[in-house]
Amino acid sequence: MLAAIATLLLAVAATPVPKATGPIPVTADSYPFMATNKSTPALDLSKVGYVEEEYLVSGAANVYDWAPDGAVSVKTPNAPYTTRILVRRPTSGFSGTVVVELLFPARRFDWSMMWGFSHDYIIDHKDAWVGITLPGSADGLKKFNPIRYANVSFANPSPNAPCPGAQNNTAAASEDGLRWDAISQVGALLKSDLMRAQYLFLTTQGADVATYANAIHATLQNGKPVYDGYLLKAPFTMGRINQCAPALAANDPRQMIKDVGAPVIAVAAQGEIIGGTFAFRREDSDEAKDRFRLYEVASAGHIDKSAYFGFPAQSTQVAAVGTAQGTVDWPFNAQCTPEIPLMEPSLIGFVFNASFAALDQWVRKGTPAPRAPRIELKDPGTPQGSVVADKLGHGLGGVRTPFIDVPDATYFTSSPGPGTCREMGHKVPFDAAKITELYGSRKNYASRFAETVDRLLKERWLTEGDAKRLKQALNAGSN
Repeated sequence: MLAAIATLLLAVAATPVPKATGPIPVTADSYPFMATNKSTPALDLSKVGYVEEEYLVSGAANVYDWAPDGAVSVKTPNAPYTTRILVRRPTSGFSGTVVVELLFPARRFDWSMMWGFSHDYIIDHKDAWVGITLPGSADGLKKFNPIRYANVSFANPSPNAPCPGAQNNTAAASEDGLRWDAISQVGALLKSDLMRAQYLFLTTQGADVATYANAIHATLQNGKPVYDGYLLKAPFTMGRINQCAPALAANDPRQMIKDVGAPVIAVAAQGEIIGGTFAFRREDSDEAKDRFRLYEVASAGHIDKSAYFGFPAQSTQVAAVGTAQGTVDWPFNAQCTPEIPLMEPSLIGFVFNASFAALDQWVRKGTPAPRAPRIELKDPGTPQGSVVADKLGHGLGGVRTPFIDVPDATYFTSSPGPGTCREMGHKVPFDAAKITELYGSRKNYASRFAETVDRLLKERWLTEGDAKRLKQALNAGSN
């Protein structure tokens, strides 16, 4: 009965606008973690007509439970939190769209992975970008600058309550479950006088955006959800709704993204399908309550060089968590065998950019996002499952890029070696004889590549900015 009452109360509660403190002053000794001019590579936003600002955001958040039937209820109400947001916005000509990224906490510090993939598109389109710090990175901020980030907190409102599955059945000092209301309230803040945003698109790698879309979007916001669309980078599994909640089983119906009520585009690299996103394949839909697209990117690997554009400098990493992996050029402790560079170009990055553009048109004009075939698989769902490839080794079907439709190299979605190498793609360029065999001449190759860029632009698989950059690079390489 109490859970039912709590759920009923949620349905009539509007999303409050939290308190924002800032922009926080920047000095030689106190500046934002992940500031663009101190990251790798450094970027002077003023040269592209942008400014960077940082705010602390404080409010009261509920901790929720998520029942097997999908019902969301309040477990603990009105717990205080303070997070930080990093804002990058145009100084003039703002489009009204904000890409809101949940900063990836896998290394215990903030990582703007999606900014790395899509900063060119964001700047081309005059969108703003806002990164939100999640509980997993809060300690890293406080260690990086104890004074600047002294107030950042996701303190557990029930520290003495039993926590099944935790060490000694004891809850942690922070509560991950506070992030859901913090995300909603940051969105409400951005649509308030702080930025007067018209449209908000939420994105990140992994479970948090998928979980927010499935559990939080329509349930908690009085029929007026804060976010207008979602871009998911695989994996698509759901996360825990609070730190003590059990993990959802693979076959739990809540794992499938469905009936969100706003457009959702889920993007998976070819290298993520077998043993990963295949389990979450579903049909595309244009139904008003279930607007959905799944894009599988042919011959793309899970991670590439673009994910590390704007990565915190190594000295910044050390200040936050005490160590930094590898080097700037290879940010991992172990090399692959043989050694490879971080993969570029970013095949999946082109599709993220096209997906943001498609979301924008879907929301602003009601123009549905384009549909793409799935990547062809052999024996899917079995231990022998594999991708069906063409004679050059590239996957058939899926979303295509010029580099796969008119290749001058073989693209691999993984690499031999320890640790993350299985997620790291690499390429082997064709020699002159292979180019002649396939195209007759390098000039013919360039002509076909340019024609493919034009076709993919028309079909909305490339943005105008990416098409222009690809042709400029093609021309530069031909000279």
